[in-house]
Amino acid sequence: MTQIMVFLHVLGAGGLGFYLILPFLVGRASRLAGAGQQGLAEGLVTGNRIAQYFLILQFLTGGYLISKADYTVAWMILSIVLFLAIAALGGIQTKPLKGIVSQIQAGQSATANIAKVRMFSFILLALYVVILYFMVNPFFE
Repeated sequence: MTQIMVFLHVLGAGGLGFYLILPFLVGRASRLAGAGQQGLAEGLVTGNRIAQYFLILQFLTGGYLISKADYTVAWMILSIVLFLAIAALGGIQTKPLKGIVSQIQAGQSATANIAKVRMFSFILLALYVVILYFMVNPFFE
């Protein structure tokens, strides 16, 4: 059972790799025309939703894996705080992503929402890299 959970956990980590490429995709949004921005933003909304489902997978499999090993309390707390930060920022950035789509459909400038998503995406990138480091190098008791 543990091997299946590890496989699912690694699969979930791969799905969260969306947050590794998100800053670069958002950077392209400001260089595209209106219809291109709208299409890219719709794709990013879908990608973010899929990444949120992978976060649920990470939560379930990570909880199981934590229960099977002797990690330090500090590592468990750090992992949970980083996970919650990624989940929260991933959810928060959904509104500006949807705002980009609606503003472009209304013929308005989406520059402010693109800037918000860019900021969130760089923070998510940093958090994702940090949590990957701590998952690969856990501290045991």
